[in-house]
Amino acid sequence: MRPVREEREEGDAAVVTADLISRARAGDADAFRALTEPYLRELQVHCYRMLGSLQDAEDALQDTLLAAWQGLDGFEGRASLRTWLYRIATNRCLDARRAAGRRPATGWNVPGTEPPEPTRLGEVVWLQPFPDGLLDGATMVPPGPEARYEQTESISLAFVTALQVLPPRQLAVLILRDVLGFHAHEVAGMLGSTVESVTSALKRARAGLQRRLPAAGREPPPAAGSPAEDALVAKFARAWESEDLGALVALLTDDVFMSMPPMPFEYEGREVVARFCAILFGAGRRYDLVPTRANAQPAFGVYLRDPAGLRRGTGLYVLTLSGDRICAMTRFDNSVLPWFGLPRSLPGR
Repeated sequence: MRPVREEREEGDAAVVTADLISRARAGDADAFRALTEPYLRELQVHCYRMLGSLQDAEDALQDTLLAAWQGLDGFEGRASLRTWLYRIATNRCLDARRAAGRRPATGWNVPGTEPPEPTRLGEVVWLQPFPDGLLDGATMVPPGPEARYEQTESISLAFVTALQVLPPRQLAVLILRDVLGFHAHEVAGMLGSTVESVTSALKRARAGLQRRLPAAGREPPPAAGSPAEDALVAKFARAWESEDLGALVALLTDDVFMSMPPMPFEYEGREVVARFCAILFGAGRRYDLVPTRANAQPAFGVYLRDPAGLRRGTGLYVLTLSGDRICAMTRFDNSVLPWFGLPRSLPGR
């Protein structure tokens, strides 16, 4: 039997929610804000997983709130308010994916350098990093009993990238079922579908995701903020800032992978990644790195020193770790630096 105190607290919360809904339906914007604010961070992360873009996720979240505000009279309470908001957000993201189509890749944008021949051209070029500062409170929400992935694993760049290749409906089903842990009948209700259709889409989505995720058996990364992670990240920063190519290459796995959305160039293998880094280090270039975190992974804002002494932001590098090595590097352009509280340039030394 459940404790009387616990039942009383749940009853009190239901009364408060009902009062807020009543006031919000009457046009009280503060009541609507109080209703929805507890879910904003997790909904933003949900939209990011769906769209692979922080900008698009924010747009979808605002569309979700507007639709919820305008449609609050249609909320009948048969599902929880959280489930209702996820239904709206998921469908807004599906609309956004259909409207966006395939975004074009951009050309090489590093002046004065020519990249080596890429290993391949990537399928996913519209991808943006997600600042860890926006994860606070979002990944702490316990998933439902159906979830198969840890919350931090499912925000990693490798996972989010693999999601973007899935057909939109399969993508939505997999996130709702395997990441958030909603029951099949709940997902069917969100998507206006049947349990059988959801089950079939999930089976196909799981197969598609596994084909694109890194192979099983790779060593797990050290814990975030642990001495092991700090030591590895510090070695990377020293090697990059001192242009010590040998020290940098020693930190890489044999199958290290490098990508740079929205440019489609991808490099796989220590030798070709080393050639790419050697080009960046060439012509006397010197860099300064400012640490941050993205997608629950270590990251750096990278600043190039110019002849006048100004340090100009050239991009953001996100590292994927495996054991005591780096197994992937993802470069984003300098437009994302402000999302991490990093300036476009630093004063000269």
